[in-house]
Amino acid sequence: MDILIEDIQGSLLVACIANRRIEGLDIDPESEIIRWGSIYWARVERVDAGLNLAFIDLGYGFKGVLNAGDVVNKKSEGVAKSKRKIGQLLSAGEMIAVQVKTARNPIDDDEPERGRNEHKASKVSMDIALPGRYMIYAPLMDGNRVSRRISDPNLRKNLRQMLVNVKEMSGCILRAAAASCQTDILIREGKILSAVWDNLQEYMSGKDPQLLMLGPDAIQRSLSDQSGGMIDRIIVTTQAHYEECYDWCDLYAPELLARIENVEDEENPQAISLMEHYDLIPQLDELVQRYVVLRGGGFLIIQETAAMIVVDVNTGTDPSPINCNKEAAVEIARQMALRNLGGIIMIDFINPNNKAERDAILKTFKNATARDACTVDVQGWTKLGLIELTRQRRTPTLMDRLRMLGLVE
Repeated sequence: MDILIEDIQGSLLVACIANRRIEGLDIDPESEIIRWGSIYWARVERVDAGLNLAFIDLGYGFKGVLNAGDVVNKKSEGVAKSKRKIGQLLSAGEMIAVQVKTARNPIDDDEPERGRNEHKASKVSMDIALPGRYMIYAPLMDGNRVSRRISDPNLRKNLRQMLVNVKEMSGCILRAAAASCQTDILIREGKILSAVWDNLQEYMSGKDPQLLMLGPDAIQRSLSDQSGGMIDRIIVTTQAHYEECYDWCDLYAPELLARIENVEDEENPQAISLMEHYDLIPQLDELVQRYVVLRGGGFLIIQETAAMIVVDVNTGTDPSPINCNKEAAVEIARQMALRNLGGIIMIDFINPNNKAERDAILKTFKNATARDACTVDVQGWTKLGLIELTRQRRTPTLMDRLRMLGLVE
């Protein structure tokens, strides 16, 4: 896999490609203000007992919303998330450290909200997590565990065994990439992330809200998500991006240092477009269309509604419904990740003939979604013959990103 990194109209675009096909895509618009994963020293502005949440002042004119279930302090210890009462946990004027879990960035103040939170407040949590390559460090969590995203029982068993060897550490959540990692490397990464947290705590004081640390940008997110697999090249077009990749790899993935390539044209920086060179523009255009054509002749219709996202699978010219369904299962998982779809998703596959076919389709789909960097919870088949699931995206959808860039209306 190659990772392509370049500026487009002042915004950052990262595409992961294999066999000249986009398998991963992340965009940071230049106009983005609030970033997923950013950590703030913030003030509790108002507590709403009726909604069981608190409104948070992040500083700089930005607001956040903190649900009672996301409060982590002495008062919440031992209390189930569903039974926490915000008024008993926080009070107005209190200073707390929070992390952005869902960023809200207005595209246009005059534009209808299309279902966004009316006050454009980002969802925040006191349950802070620092992502690395092999683990996520949760400093406020007791003990260590395996990521809940990993459903494979054998992989979970192997990772739990690895945790036995890192008893001196606490707050570590192992990712799937850790399966092939040596214990000393895990301990090294844990110490790095722990040192980052210790440094942040030095700034958690005072009565003025402030940004403590920006969340990972598209480069860092992509390197973290993809570094567990085979990366052939990391291609950049600016010296600044080269240095950022070098610093991240030097810290978390030293073996990738030699694979970073800077193809910058110093005399004419605009002369190089990786998207055009790799002929990826047509693929980007396809990602904003409702229709997705499958290689076997079938096609998908992806429709976003106010309540959920619906995907319809059609055979088209594919003579085999079961093959079409399996191909569609893999492609839907890919489209969800590339378009960064979130919330409730319902999939209408071509009616399987029996339970064996339903099981095969569901297994194929679960295996495909297991590679998603975001949490995908596949509920299974409904009585109406649909597969239902939820996907918790970290950043705005691809369409919202492109709107922020002014590339789509």
